[in-house]
Amino acid sequence: MAEIIKEIIRDLVDKDISDAVFEGANIVLYTRDIEFFLDDKGRIREIVNKIKKRIELRPDPEKCMDAEKAEKKIRSLIDSEANISQIIFDPQRSIVNIEAEKPGVVIGKQGELLQKIKKETNWVPIIKRTPAIRSQLIENIRSVLYSNSDYRRKFLNKTGERIYNGWLREKKNEWVRVTYLGSGRSVGRSTILLQTQESRILLDCGIHPSPKTEQETYPYLEVPEFNLQELDAIIISHAHLDHSGFLPYIFKFGYRGPVYCTEPTRDIMSLLQLDLVKIQRSEGREPIYTSEEVKEVVKHTITLNYEEVTDITPDVRLTFYNAGHIIGSAMCHLHIGNGLHNLLYTGDLKFGKTNLLSPAASTFPRLETMMIEATYGGKDNIMPPGKEQDKYMSDIIINTVKRGGKILMPVLGVGRAQEMIVIVEKLIRSKIIPAVPVYIDGMVWDITAIHTAYPEFLNSTVRSQIFHKDNNPFLMPNIKRVGSSKERKEVIEEEGACIIMATSGMLVGGPSVEYLRQLGDNPRNSLVFTCYQGEGSLGRMIRMGMSEINFQRGGKMEIMPLKLEVHKIEVTGHSDRRELMNFVNRVNPRPKKIIINHGENSRCLDLASSLHKQYRIETVAPRDLETVRLK
Repeated sequence: MAEIIKEIIRDLVDKDISDAVFEGANIVLYTRDIEFFLDDKGRIREIVNKIKKRIELRPDPEKCMDAEKAEKKIRSLIDSEANISQIIFDPQRSIVNIEAEKPGVVIGKQGELLQKIKKETNWVPIIKRTPAIRSQLIENIRSVLYSNSDYRRKFLNKTGERIYNGWLREKKNEWVRVTYLGSGRSVGRSTILLQTQESRILLDCGIHPSPKTEQETYPYLEVPEFNLQELDAIIISHAHLDHSGFLPYIFKFGYRGPVYCTEPTRDIMSLLQLDLVKIQRSEGREPIYTSEEVKEVVKHTITLNYEEVTDITPDVRLTFYNAGHIIGSAMCHLHIGNGLHNLLYTGDLKFGKTNLLSPAASTFPRLETMMIEATYGGKDNIMPPGKEQDKYMSDIIINTVKRGGKILMPVLGVGRAQEMIVIVEKLIRSKIIPAVPVYIDGMVWDITAIHTAYPEFLNSTVRSQIFHKDNNPFLMPNIKRVGSSKERKEVIEEEGACIIMATSGMLVGGPSVEYLRQLGDNPRNSLVFTCYQGEGSLGRMIRMGMSEINFQRGGKMEIMPLKLEVHKIEVTGHSDRRELMNFVNRVNPRPKKIIINHGENSRCLDLASSLHKQYRIETVAPRDLETVRLK
């Protein structure tokens, strides 16, 4: 064990410490002294202040009450108003997970009830929210974690030993560099290798959502800089497949190190990865990985909250900050080499409040280099005001409803779909549009359920609505789930107006394409794009004016003219040109160097030029396979 733990045990030699292990960067002490567990009289805080590491104190598992008796005791202590859905024990870690509709009732005033549970059962209670909409995926993920508790404990301890047990590589000189294995002057397959003299870390691990060729689909891992055996950690900024879709493939080839992300990111990326397997099979292709590799990702994920600081290697400390892009999206602040260099990887960001999320953070402890996206970084990429878009949206719905048509909205399963649900709910509640049926197809429903499980990651308005069940925008009575091809056919054939939200948002597969085939030749209907349309996608081609589509019917190729109205609502989780410039202006402290990525070639170069001219900051827009030295 590391010297740091030996030192702690020496300090607590009189407190009967039965075990001391790592859980990632955290240190967990197990004690047989129950009085010390219930009240350490500030001893643990003293040690934390001394060594500057997070320490958690738990009772020795032998001192915990029998699980069956403990569950009865816990249920007797908690008011029925909490509506407990399940209680699951993790005996090897002395933890009891309590899931309830109202976590606040379980916690009690100032945590009094939690303390009572600890005192009367000798278990450490962890409280989780039961999603307002049942999520089979969340239940499966929690089941994987609970059933692999022994493995997780060993894995987390091994991760901690790597962090604290010293350097593996010879310290010759101080340097930091990043190599673009994807997302260099392009949108898609975000994968960036960060190298320090000690660490090898991947920032995201994505695929291209709409590649022109098969070769453009996956990141470049054949470069000399990348060696899977040397990889220390992977950080996932958010769940979209262009940032997380290649991650299980890394596990397929043997990686068993930690993956750092937020809880919503873990859950949603698992769903998207499983859906990718399903899509590839439906297209007659062999999936690049299976559900077993997705399960391995879950087993090796370490989740962090915003602004929670943690060491991830001997010389890198990670802190997540809200990115405002989708639920759980994070900007990654990396403190390298005890102050040698400070790097911010923004991932995808939104520097403005949306109907769903708070704006991206802009204040950081230290900062020398920033890597920023340029999806909408071109000088002409200016979005209209939100109120103007809401008005445009309501006009489309009102006009389509008047003529008895259907509104098809191809949506990204994450973020844009939930944003559109909140907007539609607000328009209906304000009686601006009629309460027409809203049909949710594809994985949108499951991801919406995940949103209800993590309201703390949403803005204050939506959060308060979710806490009050009657006002939950995701539980409108006119929202209906489409769960089969039979139900899809019924929606298409149903008389009268409705709104259909279906994946994929770029019309590159999924139920949205099937709806388009059935609704596209009717001028009463409307097609409303609500997200970025990637180069080469069917959505981009229709946006550019394509007036007919080809599709298979009965083994024959048919051409169908597109007669429905086509609209574009600029509801995006990305910052436009104006917001990107404003973000750089507001970032504190201001970086000395900015690297532009995740944008089409011209947009990356344009943003790099403008930032350099306006703020006199060194800028660079690397291509894929290029390496940039930071220090």
